[in-house]
Amino acid sequence: MSWRSSFRCSKFRHIFGKSATKEHSYDGVPITRSVHDNHYCSANPCFIAVVTECAGGGSFLVLPIHHTGRVDPQHPRVCGHSGRVLDVKWNPFDDYCIASCSEDCTVKIWDIPVCGVQQNLTKARKTLIGHSRRVGLIEWHPTAENLLLSAAYDYKVSIEPVKKVSTQENQMLKISFNSDGSRLAVTSKDRHVRVLDPRTGKILQVSSSNSHKANKVLYIGGLKLLLSTGSSSWNHRQIVLWDPDDLSEPLYEEDLDGSAGVLFPFYDPDTHMLYLAGKGDGNIRYYELSAEKPYISYLTEYRSLLPQKGLGVMPKRGLDVTACEIFRFYRLIAIKDLVEPLSMIIPRKESGIFQEDLYPMTAGNQAAMTAQEWLLGVNRGPVLMSLKPDPRVPNPYPETPAEKGLVRQLSSLRFQSSPAAVTEIGQDFIEEVKCDLVILPDIAG
Repeated sequence: MSWRSSFRCSKFRHIFGKSATKEHSYDGVPITRSVHDNHYCSANPCFIAVVTECAGGGSFLVLPIHHTGRVDPQHPRVCGHSGRVLDVKWNPFDDYCIASCSEDCTVKIWDIPVCGVQQNLTKARKTLIGHSRRVGLIEWHPTAENLLLSAAYDYKVSIEPVKKVSTQENQMLKISFNSDGSRLAVTSKDRHVRVLDPRTGKILQVSSSNSHKANKVLYIGGLKLLLSTGSSSWNHRQIVLWDPDDLSEPLYEEDLDGSAGVLFPFYDPDTHMLYLAGKGDGNIRYYELSAEKPYISYLTEYRSLLPQKGLGVMPKRGLDVTACEIFRFYRLIAIKDLVEPLSMIIPRKESGIFQEDLYPMTAGNQAAMTAQEWLLGVNRGPVLMSLKPDPRVPNPYPETPAEKGLVRQLSSLRFQSSPAAVTEIGQDFIEEVKCDLVILPDIAG
């Protein structure tokens, strides 16, 4: 009989978390005191949005991603809600569009100026009214443009702008689309996992396990798995893997610890890495997932003495590939009024060289279809893009007849080694082009 080692070699076994210094963090942010189990933070390559505490109504901060250091207490905010803001999400296909939901029973769509929020923003592009109680969750469709899902305490799930409503018997705790948006996984107050058809609202699968009280749920793209976090019958924090086509029995169960905080799951489909971050503690565990047994392999964990209230995640196209950064969190440390970037890094000898094995083709910022196509039953995966940096950046200077002489003089600058070469003239040109784009025609109303 041949001997086989149980040790599984992984190229991610040396992963480590590198927290930013205070100078490269966002200090002085009045993080919300809301007790909901949401992330309260959303990031993209241009901005970071953080839900804040305020007297009367609700607001959130939008800061340029490189605007680190001490934040002015009087920094302008987005403050158009009359109740607490409970969730914010950037449009995955427009870095200048963000959605927010609130206790005032509304969902609002905001346009953020290219230069950032320079004065209090109170007028939303669109206010979506359709719920009778506070709206706790919002989620953009992963591949179709202009589709936004909202879940409220009136037990209804609404997909905007078509306002197709599905009634559930319990309050939603977490929602998650699969990779092409054809299925929706939810956890409810009864602590069961359900898989729905988001077009019709029909329940396709319901978990039957009584030993697992699910709180959060997440589709594991590419592996045909579903992950839920919650608590066991002994009140231990627990993770469970399911077959999304059969929720009668879990594929894998593991008790982690006896802490009471919710476990936030995050998954990277490019590396098959799973991150579990506990609310109220400073730990983030790293796992590697596979489609075969034992399905999950523990790697290591990041530890901090500063507890996190919520976390935001940078999309892959905003990572520093020259530093072998494969994931980036933004930890909300409420006791310090601090938003701390935390980079997940794979050490490599030649870190300045693009690592093909760490950065395969990934989901980009281009929609795969329109909302109308999705409603007609079309399913498409995300449009992929390469993260390999192009050493040549296109000339930002518009060539007009009056400026041909100037452009000839600048011909040596037609391609630069970095975007830093773009001057104020280039920024004006970028703003001009941005104003010509058609943005969210379905929600724009």
